[in-house]
Amino acid sequence: MAGFFQAMAFGLLLTAAGLSLLGSVATGQGDEDVKFSAQGTINLDQERDAWKPLMYATVNLSEISSIKSTFQLRTFDPEGTVFYGDTKGGEDWFVLSLQDGLPLMQISKGKIHISVAGGPKLNDGKWHTLEVSNQGRFVVLEVDGSKGLVLGMESTEEEEALSGELRLALGGILINTDKMIVQYRHHLDGCVRQGNWLNMSLDWEMEVQELWPCYQDVQPGSYFAGAGFAVFNTSVFPFEADGKISIELSGNFSKMDGTILSIKPLGQERTFSLVANNETKGVTLTFGLGTVIIQNTFKRLTIIFQEDSLELYYYEDSFSSHPSILLMNNPGYWTVWREGHLAFGGLLGEGEDQVGSNFLIGCLEKIQVQGKDVDLDLAFKHHTSISSHNCPA
Repeated sequence: MAGFFQAMAFGLLLTAAGLSLLGSVATGQGDEDVKFSAQGTINLDQERDAWKPLMYATVNLSEISSIKSTFQLRTFDPEGTVFYGDTKGGEDWFVLSLQDGLPLMQISKGKIHISVAGGPKLNDGKWHTLEVSNQGRFVVLEVDGSKGLVLGMESTEEEEALSGELRLALGGILINTDKMIVQYRHHLDGCVRQGNWLNMSLDWEMEVQELWPCYQDVQPGSYFAGAGFAVFNTSVFPFEADGKISIELSGNFSKMDGTILSIKPLGQERTFSLVANNETKGVTLTFGLGTVIIQNTFKRLTIIFQEDSLELYYYEDSFSSHPSILLMNNPGYWTVWREGHLAFGGLLGEGEDQVGSNFLIGCLEKIQVQGKDVDLDLAFKHHTSISSHNCPA
């Protein structure tokens, strides 16, 4: 098995090596070769199909000569693919990802499948240095100078001579997801930079023509770029024990513009919306035929739907215990909640095809429904322009 681990470790090294060839802006257009500046910082959360890599390359195994590589990773996202490598056209493969914020390594070789997860949580928004190396029968992942994961496997089967090609992929995988031992969500909303690796020139193919930037400073939250929204079925959020429905939003509402939230029952007109207007410095709450405008100086907002009324609490700062309160009678919200759609970042249209408008520009630092954090990656409709876990600070 040592040869397999060496090949897979080389896959890790060369994937990281590819990072050195990538910068933050693509210089090619159309069918031209896309070239990148060295030592680039790469945003892994680019617009593409769910499991497709951001970029991939192929190298002959005979050309590989290094067994160690390092790079840096920064994210608030708890789950997604960092990189992948395989041989024999995907028969033998390796993938490094995050799950619950922890590193997860998975390897498949013939009939042997193995996975290991652990080490420090990496989704704290700080840059972490990762080193991947092959040490005999082990693949070792070090995090910030300390061992994070050690994956070893030995077989009595006779080793095959290493030959053929090694495929590498960044931010995605090249096999069917059902082959993975541990299932996880696909895209990682994060950035990588500063590779230190084998000096080897690779031809990388890309799924995008222009790379999104990585902001110098980030904070936790969901960032909306004004191009789309995230839509949930309201039925995925169960009623509280007292029959109430609560939504809590936090952020600097004075820096938002566009629709923050909208609710629409199936087959009916839109019943609720919350819209920020950066020109008027107000936030408009529309509920049925009623409208309330409040100044956008608050930092936290709680909306509580009851059977025959709506309560609105807004706080001047994130920690205030003395909110302003609006009470509004408007029956029927329970019916809406049982069969409806809830959208963050856009105004739901009147049709049933989820066409939206007046999309939000800004950062929601926290989104909670029924007291639980909402991960926009789980929405059944999620525009790729939305960064679910990182906001520019």
